[in-house]
Amino acid sequence: MKTPPTLLDGLDRDRPGPGRWGWLAAAIWLFYLSQPFEEILQHHGATRVMGLIVLFLFALSYIAFFGWIRWVGLGAGGLPTWQRLVYLAGMLALCFLMLPSAGQKALTCLVYIAAIAMMALDVRIAVVIVALLLGGAELSMRLVPGWTDDSSYGFAIFLGALAVFGLRRAIQRSIELNATRKDMAELAVQEERNRFARDLHDILGHSLTVITVKAELAGKLIEANPGRAAAEVADVESLARAALADVRAAVAGYRELSLAGELVSARAALQAAEIKPDLPTAMDEVPEENRELFAWVVREGVTNVVRHSGAKRCTIRINATQIEVLDDGKGPTPGGGASGHGLVGLRERADQAGASLQVGQAPGGGFRLAVRVGP
Repeated sequence: MKTPPTLLDGLDRDRPGPGRWGWLAAAIWLFYLSQPFEEILQHHGATRVMGLIVLFLFALSYIAFFGWIRWVGLGAGGLPTWQRLVYLAGMLALCFLMLPSAGQKALTCLVYIAAIAMMALDVRIAVVIVALLLGGAELSMRLVPGWTDDSSYGFAIFLGALAVFGLRRAIQRSIELNATRKDMAELAVQEERNRFARDLHDILGHSLTVITVKAELAGKLIEANPGRAAAEVADVESLARAALADVRAAVAGYRELSLAGELVSARAALQAAEIKPDLPTAMDEVPEENRELFAWVVREGVTNVVRHSGAKRCTIRINATQIEVLDDGKGPTPGGGASGHGLVGLRERADQAGASLQVGQAPGGGFRLAVRVGP
């Protein structure tokens, strides 16, 4: 069973290189580092220099992370989890190094670390890290002398992580939607392939059956009746050209069957197989919307009669809502049902048209194929 893509897989899949200005989306949030920056500037000498260097390295590591994941990715083939954890540990170490110069304001850096953890790690791991960061910030404000216990940093860590989690879920939904659209497109292509294969089977199955029967007949008559044998060979050529035209029309996607044409072809196929045809001559009562479906029934039914039935007579009955193809042959095989490719395709066509298909034994023996439109 196919599993839905995750956020990390989505970021890892088909990723381009980082855009020229892509880092700006992350860099905008560095505005909040102005608080530790102002605190560092209040110091002098080596403390200030060290504080500014550490602050610069922290900001650079934050921006570099987004460039790194664009190049390497976050999925299974990208950054291993331990590397992401080491990266976050390095950022946390920079936060600690900032404490002598930025003091309590250095806790602002924990918000960035929580945001990256929520974006880069599995949700369960990220929640644990965010909880540790939040708890560490709250405890340090209560335990370190001179620090103010106002819970603002803990609240900022919580809000930052929550915002990134919401963004993560939105991206996840977008990735899943794109994957669903791709699956639907693949299913549509597969369905079209099945439809085309069904049409090609129906076209060539009927045409090649008639061609085979006429070729066999021509072979039998070539010495006894050369004139009729030549006529049968001419029919074979005509049928082959018609089959080729049907295949080309099917490829072009505009082939439609004519009920009158199929009845004419059915009469010729039955006569060539030495089966007496009993076919209707008028179709005026058949509604236009039912004629193509009924034409497919004639084609498939007569093909099966010629191929499998061993019948001497074939009857087709048509009215406004129903068509029947009956023969006096050996009848349906036990448990056979509508299991052939042609009958399966015909059942699909009937279902699409809101019709019902019936196969079974004809009255008095033989095989019966019927399609009824409506209740």
